[in-house]
Amino acid sequence: MAEVMLALMRTLASLRDGRVWRYLLLPALFSLLLWIALAFWGLGALVDWLLGHPPMTLLIGWGVAWLAYILAYLGGWMAIFACAYLTASLLTALFVMPLLLKHLAATEYRDVAAMGKDSFVAAAVNSIFASILFVAGWFLTLPLWIVPGLSLLLPMLLMAWLNRRTFAYDALSMHATEEEWRSMRRQAGAPLFMLGLIMALLAHVPVIGLLVPTLAALSFVHFGLESLRRSRGGAVVTIEGERL
Repeated sequence: MAEVMLALMRTLASLRDGRVWRYLLLPALFSLLLWIALAFWGLGALVDWLLGHPPMTLLIGWGVAWLAYILAYLGGWMAIFACAYLTASLLTALFVMPLLLKHLAATEYRDVAAMGKDSFVAAAVNSIFASILFVAGWFLTLPLWIVPGLSLLLPMLLMAWLNRRTFAYDALSMHATEEEWRSMRRQAGAPLFMLGLIMALLAHVPVIGLLVPTLAALSFVHFGLESLRRSRGGAVVTIEGERL
């Protein structure tokens, strides 16, 4: 938990940098516009679709149509929110994360050598695959929404998983070797998920939630590079093109 708190504190400290705010605001603005468009054009159709499928049809058949309508509208808004967040996360992972990583690596983590593979294709495949699994998980858990509380808990856990799966890999792909990445997944699996869950909770806070995809990327970079620095026992530097 101490590593998570350190990453969060450094994330807050990074917000004093004007360049970081530019990275924050671009995905946030796109997410806001997407929210508005989806709510205006798609909410009614999505609610109608949900009412025509289980578990809503079961509730209507049991004579509690009012509960079905409430859950359908809640599900509609959650779907719109998930879609907007997913899109903003993809944009952040593909375009903003490399800029954040380059900026922090050149300033706060100059002593952590890049010993991995800087592959845009690998990062893109990881992000897209995580997004597909996130959407599949969202739809597969729909029948469980009739259980009180799960309609809020399950999307939160799925979003936490998405944050961890997407940003943890992207934050370390350039700096960590394959062995170091496997070791970190084993040893820091719980803290990484906890960091993803905290970001998922922040995503549901009005206004702040729009900034969360980039905040998540920023926090995972801090967590990953600091963990890598410690696992290497201190500074690892590059001299005249040789990694030592």
